[in-house]
Amino acid sequence: MTTDLQEKFANFTAEKPGASVRDCADLYKDGETLNGVYTITPDDSRSPFNVYCDMTTDGGGWTVFQKREDGSVDFYRPWDDYKQGFGEMGGEHWLGLENIFTITWLKRFRLRVEREDADGAWRRKEQIHTITNQSRYELRVDMKDANGVWRYARYDNFAIASEKDNYKLTVGAYSGNAGNSLGPLNGQPFSTKDRDNDASPGNCAQKLKGAWWYKSCHASNLNGLYHLGDRSSSADGVNWGAFRGHKHSLKTTEMKLRPVGFKSSPVSSG
Repeated sequence: MTTDLQEKFANFTAEKPGASVRDCADLYKDGETLNGVYTITPDDSRSPFNVYCDMTTDGGGWTVFQKREDGSVDFYRPWDDYKQGFGEMGGEHWLGLENIFTITWLKRFRLRVEREDADGAWRRKEQIHTITNQSRYELRVDMKDANGVWRYARYDNFAIASEKDNYKLTVGAYSGNAGNSLGPLNGQPFSTKDRDNDASPGNCAQKLKGAWWYKSCHASNLNGLYHLGDRSSSADGVNWGAFRGHKHSLKTTEMKLRPVGFKSSPVSSG
């Protein structure tokens, strides 16, 4: 079959659109080595947003998405708040499930198709395509109890699904000294007080006054109420079951992510 336009040559290239800064690891590699609030653009179809970068812990390059330290921010919130994020990046905050999903799953590329027609004229067409799970991330959870004892948990794979799948959790193998209180929740969707996705007959988010990847009901509750210290009557505080149990509300927590295989070698400014 012949047509007026006969393709003589086609060249396909995939390009990352723009020089986007995807996460704090990109910033570190660009020479930004101080802790603080930075702007990233992991998906060029969306507006840039601010994140807090931990550039010192274990080689730096960590994008912080949850922080508790003084109880100044209410974490007992509805689904939409957890989707969009809340708090102040320099203090207590939740980055937002949609932002976390964008960082850990989405990577956009521009597909350019060039071809020469029968008259020798070149045609070009560009399309933006979304490719998922191009970068694998690890998770680090730092925590300190009411007495100042510090522990951490690390997972060699971390991602959450889209809202369509209720931001379902994916975590890999555990290491650290805090105990594995997130691994048992692998595969669980996120739940809030107004969106019950847990495996319990009741609503774990309402019972534990938080929002989390609850199962029935929890091994951890880092978005619970900020009680600070032992609370014998309830397990609704900020807790990590394997470290100090469900009824000890922790003083500080930080959840942060970084690309697997990250090397702390920033570009020299000299």
